[in-house]
Amino acid sequence: MSATAPYPGPSPIRRPLAAAALLAALVSLVFGLLLAGAGPASAHAALTGSDPSDGAVVDTAPKQVTLSFSEAIAVGDDSIRVLDPSGKRADTEAEPRDLSEGGTVRYGVSLHSGLPDGTYTVAWQAISADSHPISGAFTFSIGAPSDTTVALPSQEAGGGPVGVVYDIARYTAYGGFVLLVGGSAFVLVCWRGGATALPMQRLVVRGWLALTAATLVMLLLRNPYTGSGKFADAFDLAGLQSVLDTKPGAALVSRLLLLGAAALFIAVLFGTYARREDEREKKDLTFGLAVGGGVVATGIAATWAMSEHASTGIQASIAMPVDVLHLLAVAAWLGGLASLLVALYRTPDIGSAAVRRFSSVAFGSVVVLAATGIYQSWRQVGSWSALTGTRYGQLLTLKVALIAVLLAVAWFSRRWTGRLTDPAVASEEAAEEEDGEPDDVTEDADPERAAQLARQRALLTATKKKRIRDADPERSGLRRSVLAEAAVAVVLLAVTTMLTSTEPGRTEEEAANGTPSASAPAAGGPVNLKMPFDTGGQNGKGTVRIDIEPGRTGSNDLHVWIDGSDGKPMDVPELKLALTLESKDIGPLPVVPDRLAEGHWSASAVQIPMAGDWKIDVTVRTSDIDQVTIDKNAKIG
Repeated sequence: MSATAPYPGPSPIRRPLAAAALLAALVSLVFGLLLAGAGPASAHAALTGSDPSDGAVVDTAPKQVTLSFSEAIAVGDDSIRVLDPSGKRADTEAEPRDLSEGGTVRYGVSLHSGLPDGTYTVAWQAISADSHPISGAFTFSIGAPSDTTVALPSQEAGGGPVGVVYDIARYTAYGGFVLLVGGSAFVLVCWRGGATALPMQRLVVRGWLALTAATLVMLLLRNPYTGSGKFADAFDLAGLQSVLDTKPGAALVSRLLLLGAAALFIAVLFGTYARREDEREKKDLTFGLAVGGGVVATGIAATWAMSEHASTGIQASIAMPVDVLHLLAVAAWLGGLASLLVALYRTPDIGSAAVRRFSSVAFGSVVVLAATGIYQSWRQVGSWSALTGTRYGQLLTLKVALIAVLLAVAWFSRRWTGRLTDPAVASEEAAEEEDGEPDDVTEDADPERAAQLARQRALLTATKKKRIRDADPERSGLRRSVLAEAAVAVVLLAVTTMLTSTEPGRTEEEAANGTPSASAPAAGGPVNLKMPFDTGGQNGKGTVRIDIEPGRTGSNDLHVWIDGSDGKPMDVPELKLALTLESKDIGPLPVVPDRLAEGHWSASAVQIPMAGDWKIDVTVRTSDIDQVTIDKNAKIG
């Protein structure tokens, strides 16, 4: 292989620009097609039934309308509205009442008495336990169907311009995470010399900026995204406060705090670390950065796992760490691929050893992705019919096909990598020959002139070295195959992001069949408790309702509702639970549930180690000084 062999094609300066333009066009095309054809984001929870049912004709006016869902949801004022044929409210306009019991999630609203015959419209909107808004509408008739002036909503929750911007921010956040984590890992693990390369620094910093900006946008738009759909409500302080009290809001705030730590990591990586010359000191700093960066990256990945599909449904305690591993593997592979592409096109110094190290990292990432992906596919799809007959299953099939294409292209890249050499000596000699000056040229009498000449000489030498490296056919072949990998990776990342906002096939199929989701607890002993309390202070009286499902040993879902003395949902500053099996001296086992909505808390993956008569202690604090602990025994298992 000759180091000075001519390279056919565009100049070295135009090739990176053409590559960047191609990738930018591809990104725009992919996201444009996905946003145009995706529609509003679906959610994990689904409506499984109603009373009256859709299209039903009843002889007499019902006293209430109830809706059943596949799993826990959060509701607020006007979450369920019943409109008469003229468009006026037929319900009492109160917040929906929680009628859940056992494994069934049900909410209802009372209707006015003496409703006339005709067709009534029920419009509903709520937030699924995995953070996505859901909505829908249906009709029923009293006596006989009639004309109605009510138009069924054409826009689902999470749709409209706010939904489009929110989805763009969601895609940008994933892309930023991939560049931030994958780029940093590439520098630390594969190419330590990249810490001094300006293109690598820009790649990682831009990933950080994209993730930070997208997270801020999602936090501000969370209230209108799940509610009114109006951009003006992004600056509603009351709405923002309500968002901060929810699991998705807490996840976004946690991500911002972790990004502050990530900024410090970037400053050290491209500052102190890049300037460190002593190999022993640099090795110690590499270890410290790897550990600290790994903790921060894992924490950022966990903000997705704790608030989206992995946090709800079956085996949530297993699914969340698996989801974190999946995200980190995606970042290491695709982010490293983007870093390698930048290094090959923008820097002349990356050697074959760094490329081979990345090849090993990519292989390990693919193994992790395969293992975690198989588990996630089984959990979210559940059957062959859901794989082919639901949108989630179809997107998953497309993702698998894209991974197969990406692996095929990566095989060619691996072949080029195996033939790669480092013509460094030849490059330097040729560069010096073309320069016409030796390295030890006598400095000009004018120091400023001498410095200017030195900079020009260094720039000219670097340009010539890059041109010589570009002429290497193996390196050119590797660049082309890596560019093809990056193009497929852009599409793959877009499809992966779409999956996070699409209703899982298992839920969609079971909801279509009118049966509760597999994530709903199976019959076998759900625990339902009702415990009055009185903290002694003002507005200190109320009732605690607790559901433990499925009410047996192992992992359980726990839901707590607090109703005030007026029967309406009641918020309290602090709520804690503890479980004790006194006969076996087990416990107390603390449980700190998360607030889902006003007067509603939940905790998933609550472990019950053995069957028995468990004492459940509940501590309720209604003010800074008013607090009470109540308890009740329940048979579990």
